Amino acid sequence: MRKLYILLAAGILIIGCARVRVEAPKDPIKLDISMRLDIYQHVVKDIDEIENIVSGQKGSMLLDIFVKEAYAETLLAPEVEQAAYSRRDRKSQLDSLEASGTVVENQLGLVEIKGSEDPSVKALVDAENADRMVIYKAIAAKNGVSLEEVQEIYAKKIQENMAR
Repeated sequence: MRKLYILLAAGILIIGCARVRVEAPKDPIKLDISMRLDIYQHVVKDIDEIENIVSGQKGSMLLDIFVKEAYAETLLAPEVEQAAYSRRDRKSQLDSLEASGTVVENQLGLVEIKGSEDPSVKALVDAENADRMVIYKAIAAKNGVSLEEVQEIYAKKIQENMAR
């Protein structure tokens, strides 16, 4: 009788063991990139907010009164806001230098001198680039993206604004 139980238990164990088969999928693996687009949209929103300060288009005061609490997460850090106001103060000088071909925007959103060795132009460009780097680093840290990505997006946005 004991042998019968052992045979029965062995039979159940053999039958109960499943055979697992691992195969590669026939379809390619698909990735969801919606998160990347969402990050891009946040970066562009931050850029627009800063460029509104630089260009002097801060927004409607009446709207700010009612909607300020809803957009609390988009408020700028003090150093970023100060850099944006500093950029606004030197915008007219840079625009005239760009129009004359003395300075240009590069693909990383920085200003380069092309036709002058004037120390005042160099000081202006250095101050502008320092403020831009403060802004770029803050946006990159806030949105969890690389500095280079922010610079490229910002450069494209500046070029779009210049084309308008």
